[in-house]
Amino acid sequence: MRVLGLVPARGGSKGIRRKNVKALGGRPLLAYTAEAALAARSLTRVVLSTDDEEIADVGRALGLDVPFLRPAALADDHTPMLPVVRHAVSALEAAGDGYDAVCLLQPTNPLRTPDMIDECVDLLERSGADAVVTVLPIPAEHNPHWAFEAGARGFLRLATGEAQPIARRQDLPPAFHRDGSVYITRVPVVLAGSLYGERLAGLELSPDQSVNLDEPGDWARAEARLGGARAPAGS
Repeated sequence: MRVLGLVPARGGSKGIRRKNVKALGGRPLLAYTAEAALAARSLTRVVLSTDDEEIADVGRALGLDVPFLRPAALADDHTPMLPVVRHAVSALEAAGDGYDAVCLLQPTNPLRTPDMIDECVDLLERSGADAVVTVLPIPAEHNPHWAFEAGARGFLRLATGEAQPIARRQDLPPAFHRDGSVYITRVPVVLAGSLYGERLAGLELSPDQSVNLDEPGDWARAEARLGGARAPAGS
């Protein structure tokens, strides 16, 4: 299976300014994803998708391929990830470089390891799934069988649509949420308009394997996890 590793890193991040090249533990944030992707045995090629020349230069220095710059229209605050992935896949196919699957690796998850990537690719092949994502377990108190939504008249209803909540914690089925470290999708599914398809498999991680950098407080926690700084009290 030919698998494209795709690292999306635009220049206009807002929550943490210039975060993709900002130093984390003494290295550019982008370095952690580049290192894991290039060490993964299952990726045929690792490409950086960016609209920013500085980020492109940093990526090249880290060993990433930068065969194109992403159009500005695909790099604003409101651009979904799917068009970015489709652009990269289509641009490479037009150049004669086709793939069976694309593995999306966002730099905002620096704790990702090469083994996580390889395990996701292996699970995609073994399961016959359309896509595989890394997931974290949802605590029981947030399980959808205990979660309520406000209905049209303001009365609460279970998010699952069931009439009554499951009574005992022990009877709750496991529930998960995406952690964002790895997404891998078969190329025909991407080109048809989805990152998930109809058959989605999950690789479960533990909380100590995951961090997602969206806000400055997340950065401090990541520094602590990487041994670069002590997280502030109460963070």
